[in-house]
Amino acid sequence: MSKAMRQMPGTPGKRERRTGEARSGSCLDEAAPPPRTRNDTGPGLLEAVLARENLLRALKQVRANKGAAGVDGLDIDQTASMLRTDWSVIRDSLLKGTYQPQPVRRVMIPKPGGGERELGIPTVLDRLIQQALLQVLQPILDPTFSEHSYGFRPGRRAHDAVLAAQSFVQSGRRVVVDVDLEKFFDRVDHDILIDRLRRKVPDPGVIRLVRAFLNADIVDGDAVIKRTRGTPQGGPLSPLLANVRSCPVAWCSWRKAPRSPA
Repeated sequence: MSKAMRQMPGTPGKRERRTGEARSGSCLDEAAPPPRTRNDTGPGLLEAVLARENLLRALKQVRANKGAAGVDGLDIDQTASMLRTDWSVIRDSLLKGTYQPQPVRRVMIPKPGGGERELGIPTVLDRLIQQALLQVLQPILDPTFSEHSYGFRPGRRAHDAVLAAQSFVQSGRRVVVDVDLEKFFDRVDHDILIDRLRRKVPDPGVIRLVRAFLNADIVDGDAVIKRTRGTPQGGPLSPLLANVRSCPVAWCSWRKAPRSPA
């Protein structure tokens, strides 16, 4: 896997070439997605997710992220050791649609502006599978998102949004409508999300697996909480799925300032 590459702001208003999940080296990023074929959005896409090359790249990325262990207590080395003996059984369950992700571990972290943000930490195994899914789904889904969307996108960052705003100001626009969706990740409707995803990725195996990750229980101390909505931040898939759910929501609206009478 290539070394981390820093995102550079693109020229506002121009389409950037999208190559999957941003840079390797950021917490959820994966460079160089697996080769795509004509049938990569139909049945058989799950096999591409589980291809050896894709999984090895996913494992390398998860290792580079150095994340904490999940509810099973296994770190990356312990998980890799387990996979040497158990992977064939796990892969078979993934292909049959019987794989059940383990619960995610809830962690609350303080927000800079006050309050707390919920993180859901999947096990290393589930992060590996999610990363493998991400590497295949990102190049399929990202080109369908709004050209004016900058959040959790490969090759895009907040500075690009600022550059775009500056270009709008220079073109004569003066009014900005700022919209903040409170606790958006926590309130994502699973049915709406899956419906939108199914339209773009008509592979029943992939859809079934994504739904399983969405429905994974949450462990908070000694309590096990059933999840019926939301995609808590902490897993590789969450930002991509949030963008699927938010599209085609417009994040900001602009209009030209009225001209003075001549």
